[in-house]
Amino acid sequence: MDSSRSGAIAERQKVGGMGFVACPHSAGMTRSSFFDSAEKDAAQGIWLRLYTGTVTPLDAEEMPEPSYWAGLQGLHASFHAWLMRRMPTERQRLLAVTILAGGVCGLAAVAFHLSIMGLEALLINRANAAPGHSWIWWTVISPTVGGLVAGVGLTYFAPAAAGSGIPQVKVAYTLRSGIVTVRETIGKFFICALQIGSGASLGLEGPTVQVCAGVSSMLARLARLGPKNSRRMASVGMAAGIAAAFNAPIAAVTFTLEELIGDLDQTMLSGVIVAAALAAVVEHSVLGSTPVFHVQGNYQLGKASSLIWYALLGILAAIVSIAFTDSLLGLRAWFRKLERIPRWVQPAIGGAATGAMAALALGLFHLNGIAGDPYGTLTLALTGQMTVVPMLVFCVLKLAATVSSYSSGGSGGIFAPALFMGAMLGGAVGYLDVTVFHHSADSIGAFAVVGMGAVFAGIVRAPMTSILIIFEMTGGYGLVLPLMIANMSAFALARHWRRTSVYDALLAQDDIYLPHGGGPHEPPDNEYLPGMDVEAAH
Repeated sequence: MDSSRSGAIAERQKVGGMGFVACPHSAGMTRSSFFDSAEKDAAQGIWLRLYTGTVTPLDAEEMPEPSYWAGLQGLHASFHAWLMRRMPTERQRLLAVTILAGGVCGLAAVAFHLSIMGLEALLINRANAAPGHSWIWWTVISPTVGGLVAGVGLTYFAPAAAGSGIPQVKVAYTLRSGIVTVRETIGKFFICALQIGSGASLGLEGPTVQVCAGVSSMLARLARLGPKNSRRMASVGMAAGIAAAFNAPIAAVTFTLEELIGDLDQTMLSGVIVAAALAAVVEHSVLGSTPVFHVQGNYQLGKASSLIWYALLGILAAIVSIAFTDSLLGLRAWFRKLERIPRWVQPAIGGAATGAMAALALGLFHLNGIAGDPYGTLTLALTGQMTVVPMLVFCVLKLAATVSSYSSGGSGGIFAPALFMGAMLGGAVGYLDVTVFHHSADSIGAFAVVGMGAVFAGIVRAPMTSILIIFEMTGGYGLVLPLMIANMSAFALARHWRRTSVYDALLAQDDIYLPHGGGPHEPPDNEYLPGMDVEAAH
């Protein structure tokens, strides 16, 4: 590693430890200008870090009323004194906060999901059902306006709420001792709910992780935990968010280990398990304990000859994964170069493109899934009720729509789109199995189930999670061997063709390199990422 890069990374760690590092997808300020400004202001000693997590100039005209803040500080001091009397050691407080975080994160996740469902019913679903031919225009207008409103909020209120949420939590975990500010937590909740509810082709699972990490971070600060334990609470929030989002506590633990922690810290692991279990219990209590997807019976590997097509599915899933990642990174770099178009307008452009593709899918097949909740259409593929042409078209349209929504600066995740693309691809390959080997048509749904895990493994690069999450989400364990073959093939080929996962590649576009569970490391020497030659803009 050359000295200039080492110095830059060291400076990022230094600033990040103070909580001043901007999230890698924040908008409105270039990376270099942010750090130059932060270093200058820190040197002059004029910044005051407020409890809300924002950095505000120490200006008499902008300072809050002393009596208001004195009251809050007094209340917080009283609470802390009471807490110290009841739990004098930090170990005791960590245990209590971990248990509390599991329940509170579960409630926050449920509220987030219900908000999105309500907004979808109010916005994109009504647009799709508009009378006459007006549904075409409303289907395009809804995600466009939603993207415009989200762009304003992301630019002027919570820049750190942009993106999926997973890279932001990774930065907080590695560089900021697990601190996720109140502003980005609230911003993520409302801005993401609005954008997804208006029809953006984005998922709610990654944002749920960031919201839950913000909740656990707030609880850690209230309990006055030290930097090491505050960092542990970020992993607790991630596990609770995944468990509540997918109704999959076991996969939540493995994903946190694979994507965030990177090693077996026993204290951290125990907290992750407790939080994931409690969050899943809360989610079960409010939304029910049924699997996310309803499949016909318990799929099994009927004929050994089908393994040939499952291996082919793994290869195709790797190709789709690379196409998705490269398209997302390339379009994101292109949007950064649009200096004539304000940042807050760009999500509306992605929304308009998404709406146009959703209107096309509705017009051709009378099915949704491009804009709005994709799980209804996805369930049709899992139950073998879709033909091969619609599934192939939906796979391509979903890829393009998700790339447009995300790369334009939107707020939302890529978990659900990855599963959707995988199900459509897998179902299409299942038709080959039925046509060539004359196997039962029930195998089409089985191929769709395996396709979800294969594309997920190729994009996210969490191989163990990609297998376990399918087991928990579908409630069936009869496809162990096909899942292992397809998922590992997709993972190995995607990693061979592109060493960097989508989350690490997004951070690399911002010149941020994070290993699992440690400090910065040297980026790959022989891999080019689209947009790395463009100065980070958000």
